[in-house]
Amino acid sequence: MAEAGNISDDIRVECNETSSVLRSLRVEVDVARVGRAFDSAYGELRKSANIKGFRPGKVPRSVLERVYGPSLPDQVERVLVSETLAAAIETAEVKPVSEPDIDAERPEVGSPFCYTARVEVKPEIELPDLGQVEGRKPIVLVGDDEVEAEVERLRQDASKWVEEAEGTVAAEGHSLTLDFVGRIDGKVFQGGSADGADLELGTGAMIPGFEDQLVGVKAGESRQVEVSFPDDYGPDELNGRLAQFDCEVVAVRRKELPELDDEFAKDLGQDGSLDELRTRLRADLEKTRDANAVRALDRSLMESLVAICDFEVPPGVVQGQLQSQMQSMHQQFQGQVPEDVLHEQLRRMREDGRPMAEQRVREQLLVDAIAVDQGMEASSEEVDARLAEMAKAQGMDAEPMRAMAEQQGWLTAIEQEVRERKVYAYLAEHAKVVDVEPEPTDDASTLGD
Repeated sequence: MAEAGNISDDIRVECNETSSVLRSLRVEVDVARVGRAFDSAYGELRKSANIKGFRPGKVPRSVLERVYGPSLPDQVERVLVSETLAAAIETAEVKPVSEPDIDAERPEVGSPFCYTARVEVKPEIELPDLGQVEGRKPIVLVGDDEVEAEVERLRQDASKWVEEAEGTVAAEGHSLTLDFVGRIDGKVFQGGSADGADLELGTGAMIPGFEDQLVGVKAGESRQVEVSFPDDYGPDELNGRLAQFDCEVVAVRRKELPELDDEFAKDLGQDGSLDELRTRLRADLEKTRDANAVRALDRSLMESLVAICDFEVPPGVVQGQLQSQMQSMHQQFQGQVPEDVLHEQLRRMREDGRPMAEQRVREQLLVDAIAVDQGMEASSEEVDARLAEMAKAQGMDAEPMRAMAEQQGWLTAIEQEVRERKVYAYLAEHAKVVDVEPEPTDDASTLGD
């Protein structure tokens, strides 16, 4: 279906719905305005043209046309599109979600100028009965053994390494201070030597077999260790090679653990007793797992909603999302991995990452559709509360956090996050949510002290 309208007396626009996510705008600029655009372009050109035999600003138009005529229409095209596109989009009542694609005829003096703008728009999504949406929320459980494991982790972190008496034989669990030199075929190789290196026996931190051959050494003793690098170790010059390491044992140390008592809790900054420390650790674990459970529920709700909502997605938006994912990967790993490895990963993402990008776009379109349908917006109070939450997590006051957000342009993203939280809470309230057994987790080893 085509809809036509005049932007002004000299511009006409016709809008056609090519698909649910694409509008084709045919824009026509009348002869007089095209003529004025050429007059203006030649006028500006005359001011700067440097042509032999003519003073600056005095070059006749006929000469300018002969010299610059072949290239000037391209400039006029850019000017006319720039001057009219926004008004054409507004007249057609179209809201672009990506940069319009322009296909223009070559402008000529004495003829109207026409171009087509292909504009991607959001699809009109018909939301289903949200009672059809299904969600799964992991049950939050914290066992006594998990609390004790966290207490033991804190105890290990608070341990001290104490140098053993002279003549002590090193065993698994001891820490050695070593000087060593590694050789392959009798030659020292790069990265194979160190002075004052600490090695805890039994951790598997070194090449397989290295630590085993140091069990039984004493401080001051020398020992040669012979090991083979794994075939997939890394550098080609080391993969699968046999190496000898001449080791000098500087010191043998044992780990000394603090007693599990109220004093231990106080040393960790806990005001109360050891039992109160356990209570706090249980609460921390429950808080972490509850947040993980909410994220798992959100994922399952969105997966279910996407599965029952069929709509077209704007390809340009998907491409933009894919580019954003690639940019994030590049920023995250630049300098962390070799450039050739990073470029290979980016190439694979470019080829294989489109389904993930499309999924993300579908999810965002559904979030937006629910927010609009329910009139959900992020109030200034809600944004302030989120900023305060972020500030607390960073050990900052709320005002500096807000100033940072304004300076670095985070506020829009925070508003979007607040709105998304509302949408997911609304989904959880109206969907079929069932409790499920939690999957294995390692969060007990990642809590802060």
